[in-house]
Amino acid sequence: MRLLHTMIRVGDLERSLRFYTEVLGMRLLRRKDYPDGKFTLAFVGYGDEAEHAVIELTYNWGVDSYGLGNAFGHIAIGVNDIHVTCAEIKKRGGKVTREPGPMKHGSTVIAFVEDPDGYKLELIEGR
Repeated sequence: MRLLHTMIRVGDLERSLRFYTEVLGMRLLRRKDYPDGKFTLAFVGYGDEAEHAVIELTYNWGVDSYGLGNAFGHIAIGVNDIHVTCAEIKKRGGKVTREPGPMKHGSTVIAFVEDPDGYKLELIEGR
């Protein structure tokens, strides 16, 4: 078994695709409209789905926002140099909500970014 993808619902698919591809540097791997169900699925990631876990962006036609609730935590992304990565994200218009630094009660260097729908993405240096 292996992890395939994480699905999140988005209110504006084009805005989300710009964030994940232009700000975070992922690739759009595939996209398909489902007219009978009135939704679109777009899969983004850093590598081919055959070898990497990806994110499924689900856009339900006509729904422009969701309450995120308090059960979801974050999606984690490994980075080589967290300071350079955060600077690039800011330069590309992304929102860094926690600057790089050691996590509480540990030494792992982390930062947090927020996507246009308010989902949290944790950056972890050296993973």
